[in-house]
Amino acid sequence: MGWVALGRRAGGGGRLAPILSLSLASLASSLVFSTFCILTLALTLASLVSADDIFEEGKSDKEILDNLLLSTRYDKRLLPPVQDADFCCGMRWPGDATEVSNRSTTAYDPNENNNQNKNQYTQHELHRTHLRGTLTVNVSVLLLSLASPDESSLKYEVEFLLQQQWYDPRLRYSNRSRYEFLNAIHHHNDIWLPDTYFIMHGDFKDPLIPVHFALRIYRNGTVNYLMRRHLILSCQGRLNIFPFDDPLCSFAIESISYEQTAITYVWKNDEGTLRKSPSLTTLNAYLIQNQTITCPIKASWRGNYSCLKVDLMFTRDRAFYFTTVFIPGIILVTSSFITFWLEWNAVPARVMIGVTTMLNFFTTSNGFRSTLPVVSNLTAMNVWDGVCMCFIYASLLEFVCVNYVGRKRPLHNVVYRPGENPVTQGKKKREGGTTTGAGSGANEIVACTNCGPNPCTHTATNGCAAEVRKKEPPHPIRVAKTIDVIARITFPAAYFVFITFFFIHYKGVT
Repeated sequence: MGWVALGRRAGGGGRLAPILSLSLASLASSLVFSTFCILTLALTLASLVSADDIFEEGKSDKEILDNLLLSTRYDKRLLPPVQDADFCCGMRWPGDATEVSNRSTTAYDPNENNNQNKNQYTQHELHRTHLRGTLTVNVSVLLLSLASPDESSLKYEVEFLLQQQWYDPRLRYSNRSRYEFLNAIHHHNDIWLPDTYFIMHGDFKDPLIPVHFALRIYRNGTVNYLMRRHLILSCQGRLNIFPFDDPLCSFAIESISYEQTAITYVWKNDEGTLRKSPSLTTLNAYLIQNQTITCPIKASWRGNYSCLKVDLMFTRDRAFYFTTVFIPGIILVTSSFITFWLEWNAVPARVMIGVTTMLNFFTTSNGFRSTLPVVSNLTAMNVWDGVCMCFIYASLLEFVCVNYVGRKRPLHNVVYRPGENPVTQGKKKREGGTTTGAGSGANEIVACTNCGPNPCTHTATNGCAAEVRKKEPPHPIRVAKTIDVIARITFPAAYFVFITFFFIHYKGVT
């Protein structure tokens, strides 16, 4: 009533009512806004308490991952932020038994002393150049098995584990959890992963399914991504010197969408060679050398993308080819030389040996030639088969020639004497008008010296005082036996020279 009376004295009772209504409305609005702020703060504190509770012992790794991967705090479309400059090239993966300090069990602390950070890395790792703003992905390869589907081909099957490791500070979680690492295999679709793909290889052996992956997240944000790969590599070799060639098989990895300024691949611990599984089985693939390098410029498809390359050098099982090709070939060729020690007229025996060795060599070479690689140029195996076949065929032709010559009719009634050496037989000399050697007949043709200025010939019984015996033509059988004696030396010697040159030449080419 006092306010009303005062209002009336001030100038009327109708002016104060709207002012009071407006003041009450403003006061109510302020009370509502304050209540809303208090509730929001309470909900925020409750959510923080709840978020902190997920790291307590008893929480599952699924619950932790579900909270870490909330869309409000994690976006898999974005690259992990690069904050740790020391996490770079050559860092060992958490859990490595050879690691001096156990970094996987230590929670990441952004305020940690730099000296303590340096103690976690080797002196070599500290001097590696790190590109600021570039995510470093450490890569390692563990060979599991090797095989060659076809020994004579340039295809090799390689099974290995490809491990990639990087640092994502968004995935750090408290050390109050009882988990050394989180098994994120079922969250791999929700986590950023490098888009690594293979170049310069062959084909994938089989399709990949989720059980071929392993994904672990450690306390400090280190992510280990392990995958199994089974590749059929298309190798480079020199088939013209097969089987003395050493095929070189290579494959490389790089990012398909991120350039080198965004992602760089490095070999973990600067490994110069691949690690091999203790249970590695080579089957019929013989690995003699391997190396891990950075892709050369000429081998990289795109020069502005980080690329790593693996070189695998294989060798052939030369013992297999010696036992199935070369030694049987040598035996068959030398067997065809046995005919040179048989009588010139032993037709059935010499024909059987020559034809049998030729047919056996044809059968052996044709059965093996079906597995050889098809190339357009001359190969070592073509040279071997061709020369061996020529020697066998030449020994058969030698028998035909000997049999033909031995059956010819002798000239001038020359008599073959089996007891004499077929090489030296027929070499006779005459001294003082008398003939030396056996078998000088009365009707032999001689050259007389006292017939005047011109030489003359007549029979030995015409009373010529000084005469020189004319060289008589050799008997055909003697010629045949001489050919056999010469073949016994020339054929084995020539074949031995060929074998020596063949293996020295093609072995030296490799």
